[in-house]
Amino acid sequence: MDLQIFSAEAEQRYMDRALELAMQAWACGEVPVGAVVVDTQGQIIGEGYNRTITTPDPTAHAEVVALRAAASHVDNYRLPGASVYVTLEPCVMCMGAMLHARVGRVVFAATDPKTGACGSVLCLQQHTQLNHQTTVEQGLRETEAADLLRRFFKERRAQQKAQRKLCDSESPKDSENA
Repeated sequence: MDLQIFSAEAEQRYMDRALELAMQAWACGEVPVGAVVVDTQGQIIGEGYNRTITTPDPTAHAEVVALRAAASHVDNYRLPGASVYVTLEPCVMCMGAMLHARVGRVVFAATDPKTGACGSVLCLQQHTQLNHQTTVEQGLRETEAADLLRRFFKERRAQQKAQRKLCDSESPKDSENA
């Protein structure tokens, strides 16, 4: 299957939608990652955002949720030639799912230096031992996606600090009689 490359405007729209989905994840208390699956004609056939906490499901990463929706849409677990646009570099699980689905192209915004499987920690798409490889591109809307993640984790750390402070102030004081 030929690899479909879309216009710069279309690619911006796909990543814009992924960023909107990431904001939905944040609103649900999830790490803000969003993903869309686009077919070879340029139609979004699947969308997802992180849902690991709310479902609870350790496999409910944005990419997997979007792949499930796309597979359901086309009534096939294979998505040959499809492109996935995601706001954060996919992990091993998500890259594995995309390779199994025969996704043709993965476009991600921000790198993930802790779990990224497209070059940051591993480069899964380049393992020729696997029976499918995919093209990976990075950096589309990287600044926006990275800023979104930074703001989310800054807010989360502030909430945790406030919670610890509250718990510390409510803890029983050491008694002189003890």
